[in-house]
Amino acid sequence: MTATDDASSQRFATRRRELAEAHLRPPASRPSSSGRGVHHTALISGDVERTIRFYQDLLEFPLTELIENRDYHGSTHFFFDIGNSNLLAFFDFPGLDLTPYAEVLGGLHHVAISVEPQRWQHLREKLATAGVEVSEHSEVSLYFRDPDGARIELIADPLGEMYGTRVL
Repeated sequence: MTATDDASSQRFATRRRELAEAHLRPPASRPSSSGRGVHHTALISGDVERTIRFYQDLLEFPLTELIENRDYHGSTHFFFDIGNSNLLAFFDFPGLDLTPYAEVLGGLHHVAISVEPQRWQHLREKLATAGVEVSEHSEVSLYFRDPDGARIELIADPLGEMYGTRVL
């Protein structure tokens, strides 16, 4: 790390502390959220059947529905159950030339899906057997890309925790 990097790191850490002091309330004094949870997160699918095979057959997230996308005639909007009444959704856009997925500043970085530790081990083995390139972090997170290049994380930390730190 250079002196410039170290100075930048110090500025970032100072700014995080300032933000926490100004906005972060102790758990006992936080108001209840106005939201009920994530209804669904929608990604783009270049091939509906390939996406179904990946998410339902490999990751074991049941396909729950396929409907027409009301915004694009002929497009399918389809959903997978990722637990706790949360859905991961996809759209396809037949006839459009979709470019490969790219992480861009301001775009989606990844979708993190919570799984039980035993299921995490099982899915890690299935991903390896299927030849999916996986990056493992902190012994609880698996990062990999879906067939369209979206980054997915499977995390086995308890809900409300991130790498052993309470975040909720």
